[in-house]
Amino acid sequence: MPAKKTTARKSKPRKIFVLDTSVILFDHNSINCFEEHDVVLPISVLEELDEFKKGHDSKNYEAREFIRNLDRITEGKDFTHWIPLEGDRKGSIKVIMDTSRTGVDAEKVLGRKMDHRIINAALNIADEEPGRPTILITKDINLRLKAKALELESQDYLTGKIKDVDSLFKGKETIENFNTLTLSNLYEHKALDIDDVIAENPSFSPIPNCFYILKSETSSGLAYYNANNKTLDHVEKRSVYGIKPRNAEQAFALHAILNPDIKLVSLTGVAGTGKTLIALAASLEQRRDFKQIYLARPIVPLSNRDLGYLPGDAKEKINPYMQPLWDNLKFIKNNFSDRDKEYKQLEAMVEKEKIVITPLAYIRGRSLANIIFIVDESQNLTPHEVKTIITRAGEGAKFIFTGDVRQIDTPYLDEQSNGLSYLVDKVKGHHMYAHITLEKGERSALANLANDLL
Repeated sequence: MPAKKTTARKSKPRKIFVLDTSVILFDHNSINCFEEHDVVLPISVLEELDEFKKGHDSKNYEAREFIRNLDRITEGKDFTHWIPLEGDRKGSIKVIMDTSRTGVDAEKVLGRKMDHRIINAALNIADEEPGRPTILITKDINLRLKAKALELESQDYLTGKIKDVDSLFKGKETIENFNTLTLSNLYEHKALDIDDVIAENPSFSPIPNCFYILKSETSSGLAYYNANNKTLDHVEKRSVYGIKPRNAEQAFALHAILNPDIKLVSLTGVAGTGKTLIALAASLEQRRDFKQIYLARPIVPLSNRDLGYLPGDAKEKINPYMQPLWDNLKFIKNNFSDRDKEYKQLEAMVEKEKIVITPLAYIRGRSLANIIFIVDESQNLTPHEVKTIITRAGEGAKFIFTGDVRQIDTPYLDEQSNGLSYLVDKVKGHHMYAHITLEKGERSALANLANDLL
């Protein structure tokens, strides 16, 4: 009987990834995120980066960092030829200079535009390397569609992108058929040994700092898992600075922010669920424990135009974008008479800069110790920006991120790639972190109508 022939398994050809400018501005380290595959930079990308290198926004920082890194990698080398990237199992990088085409020409089909030159560069490298898959990587969905129309494979940049927003950690869970007597003990003793709870509910798998709505046949209660003490602790609804929680999720959010052992909190939910208001009220309640309360939000100019076109000095330019934060502070103040001590305290805190409202661009390079930092609308941040903000934390700092992961105002982010979704997905279950998804709108019946039906 003849022996069976053995054939060596052919290794798949390394892919070629052509990067668009939007990828660099999203992540300056992106060229190192394609494993053993090769990376191509069209010269048009470097030309566009030159326009972004000046300024104080995150995209300006990303552009400068990338240019420095590329200069270091290519020093003394001809980067129109393949240059190996540093590290194990890394591919190579080179710059494509020529964006003219003899075949299908994106500029002739779609018009003279920088994006179309980038498509041409990708088509050129595909012609040069016919045996290797060539893929254009861009955060610009319209550019992806144009590339596909010209039969060029195109994909989103997937690093930092979570798989499924619908299954994103909510920070809370409802436990049905909880033992009535055990629930009574929770109310009486304020805490239950977690081993006893699991013995009665074998399917219960507690997550550190996760919140639970416990329901028995006759009653219900609120609790959270205290992983430090290995107890299921009772959560009481309490009022802070005139703000009372109107539902279980708001009570959970207040509890998380007021807990001194939790240093990082995220609150997600649609408009009107009380995210920013609760974050501010709970922070004010702890005013004696922290040196300052910082409130910030990313500035997303109208139609993505630069702030420079607005009249006035720097403060006057950013004030319209910070107004929602002032509105929440005003709402809390209006819970009191101007003769009440709480009202006067708030006035004094603003005057003495105990409360500071600032754009995020102003915190780069700082070390923020003994402060509470509220970052509003954080779904408009990239994962790298969220990391940069949290790494500013000094001793005694607490950071609170709020936002709606489905309401993105920047062109190159979506539900899966924004920094808030990334934070919730990556840090869930850590003993210093708590998250709550607020689901019930409490702004007004009219606001709820718009959220539900429009």
